[in-house]
Amino acid sequence: MDYINSITNKHIDILKEVGNIGAGHSATALSMLINKKIDMTVPNVEIVSFNELMEWLGGPEVVIASVYLRIKGDVSGSLFFVLSIEQAERFIKQLIVDDHFSLINSTEHELGLSAFQELGNILTGSYLSSLSDLTGTNLYPSVPSLSIDMFGAVISHGLIELSHVSDYAIIIDTVIKEEDHFEVDTVKGHFFLLPDPESFKKLFEALGVTDET
Repeated sequence: MDYINSITNKHIDILKEVGNIGAGHSATALSMLINKKIDMTVPNVEIVSFNELMEWLGGPEVVIASVYLRIKGDVSGSLFFVLSIEQAERFIKQLIVDDHFSLINSTEHELGLSAFQELGNILTGSYLSSLSDLTGTNLYPSVPSLSIDMFGAVISHGLIELSHVSDYAIIIDTVIKEEDHFEVDTVKGHFFLLPDPESFKKLFEALGVTDET
């Protein structure tokens, strides 16, 4: 992947722009869903190796909440929206107005899990739409699925359709909060975009990156 060396801050900024446009669309949809003004931002975007990704949230054994989908079309790959258990519970409690909600006893809280899946559906759909628009590619999502599991197991399950492990992942940080609320009320999550190996180059060529080596 020599073209990885050709990626500049300009291309990272484009990916950040994709994230912020998607966040804007998501914030509008979430505001309508919960009848509160929601603000979403993308403070950081990084490209990391798959091994680095496995350590991103503290290692493969950290339990997380995730919504996952497969991307098909001109570019194929896997897209995850991931929250720590603490962050997921914080959001769900706000959404369903239930301070007693716990993902540990999730079988008793179908409403909370449905709320989290709806959050993931909105976020992944908005992000994918923005990515498609800015790259001029046709991208189609599979039906999203919800997982509460160890990070390593979630990521590996998402890659089960691949014949070999993806080389790099794009990490897009996302901050969700009610407008005018204090920092303590923010929810911090991550998108993990893992293009299939043959699609990573297509994606970045659509962003204007070429392998010049």
